[in-house]
Amino acid sequence: MRIAIIGIGGVGGYFGGKLARTYASSGKHEIIFIARGEHLKVIQREGLRIMTEEGDYTVWPNIATDQPDIAGPFDIALFCVKSYALESTAHYWKGNILHATVVIPLLNGVESADRLRLVLPHADVISGSVLIISHIENPGTIHQEGGACKLTFGTDDVESSKKYKYIFDIFREANIKVDLTDKISEVLWRKMLLMSPMASLMSSTGKTFGEIWQDVSLRNLAKQLIREVFEVARARHILLPPDSIEQTLETIAALKPEAKTSMQWDMEKGKQTEIDIFTAFLCKTGKQLGVPTPLHDDLLKSLSEKIKKRISI
Repeated sequence: MRIAIIGIGGVGGYFGGKLARTYASSGKHEIIFIARGEHLKVIQREGLRIMTEEGDYTVWPNIATDQPDIAGPFDIALFCVKSYALESTAHYWKGNILHATVVIPLLNGVESADRLRLVLPHADVISGSVLIISHIENPGTIHQEGGACKLTFGTDDVESSKKYKYIFDIFREANIKVDLTDKISEVLWRKMLLMSPMASLMSSTGKTFGEIWQDVSLRNLAKQLIREVFEVARARHILLPPDSIEQTLETIAALKPEAKTSMQWDMEKGKQTEIDIFTAFLCKTGKQLGVPTPLHDDLLKSLSEKIKKRISI
């Protein structure tokens, strides 16, 4: 199998690193890193260094490139780019993705697979989700600092999910915590329960998970934001378990106090953010379905003003 990890950031670097560590020198599977800029140059020259709670190590993929003609065709393609770069990246690598290629987006949000199917109608696109807190520490280095480090993928159908068991086996052999599910929409929305409220609230306040949790008023606000997501999901006919809100709060409490969301990291570094798939998406979807989202509406206004000021400076 030729396995491409498209985007070697916090997600692609961690999971792609595990795949490269297991398979790149084994001859069993070919691991292809798709990166760019100085990050790519360092990987090509020195390998990819990965700092994790399990220990630090350096991996070398079979190929690290930003050129489609060098990468060749893909059997499996993991899209690990930011949401705002999804379509443009898919167009760029379209020629490497064949009819039999299984494409799995590991992005934030709940609509990545649908968006990819519009660009790659010939490919076998299914959904995926990861739970991890990690980022690029500096070019050539990925730092994983928290999260469950779990990858879940599949469909919403029992029979169709079964045919991807071989990919599950590839991931599991690489010591990746993985689950093949026939309820992927529920998985995506359960992650949305955590990420939309916390990414929005933490990016707006500049506070970490621990600081939010220790502040009673902010913790209560987070719970109300989570409930807004829960109600939007229900209106979309995604029936999450009744205890999902409390389970999400338990997840927040268990995270490292100093940890931040990826959107917060991007805000602090002056980068483009994924506000479109979190805060803005919840507000827009709630409005379309007639579900009030006043707290997300307030955060969207606050965040939009921050971004506008940053751009005008």
